[in-house]
Amino acid sequence: MKMNVGGIDRVLRILAGAGLLALVFVLEGDARWWGLVGILPLFTGLFRFCPAYLLFGLSTCPLEPKNA
Repeated sequence: MKMNVGGIDRVLRILAGAGLLALVFVLEGDARWWGLVGILPLFTGLFRFCPAYLLFGLSTCPLEPKNA
């Protein structure tokens, strides 16, 4: 698995995922389970790999320096 999630993107995904997961504890009733959607951005941020980026050929990782 090649990393395709860069620095700022990674931080934003982790924060968004944690925020969404917090909804599980804040909301009541069936609406609280929507907070589990936060697992996806949290894991893509932690593992620095996004399957959707792979599908569309995107990457926010900086280019690796080429050795001459």
